[in-house]
Amino acid sequence: MRRRSERGTVTVLVVGFIVVVGLLTAVVVDASAAYLRRQSLMALADGSALAAADGVEGKHVYTTGLGEQAVVDPLIAHDYVADYLRTTGALAEHSGLSWRVSTNGTVVTVRVAAPLDLPITPSGWAGATSVSGTASAVVAVE
Repeated sequence: MRRRSERGTVTVLVVGFIVVVGLLTAVVVDASAAYLRRQSLMALADGSALAAADGVEGKHVYTTGLGEQAVVDPLIAHDYVADYLRTTGALAEHSGLSWRVSTNGTVVTVRVAAPLDLPITPSGWAGATSVSGTASAVVAVE
């Protein structure tokens, strides 16, 4: 009985492991970049929401008082967020940054989003990746 040669089988195994390690590296690098961008945008949204909460409607303070919670004017809140993003340098740091401010009277919510260029772009990946962060603030009167 003739024995079959096993020459070259280790080469196939090593090449397979290299491909798997390369794919895992790409996933970890891209996931880390997305996570770090999201953390940055969450901090930016948090600061923006606090700045927007400064947009307490002033006429209520002098006419009817504030009650338990202050009413936030959506237009003033939007202006405060835009000013905050401009003065912190966020618009220059995150190209393509967009934001949305919404209020329901006493709660202001800010959502910021920015595109992310992945460090290792997968083959055939045509679309741009977008990362966002959201934060809310309430002005409680004590």
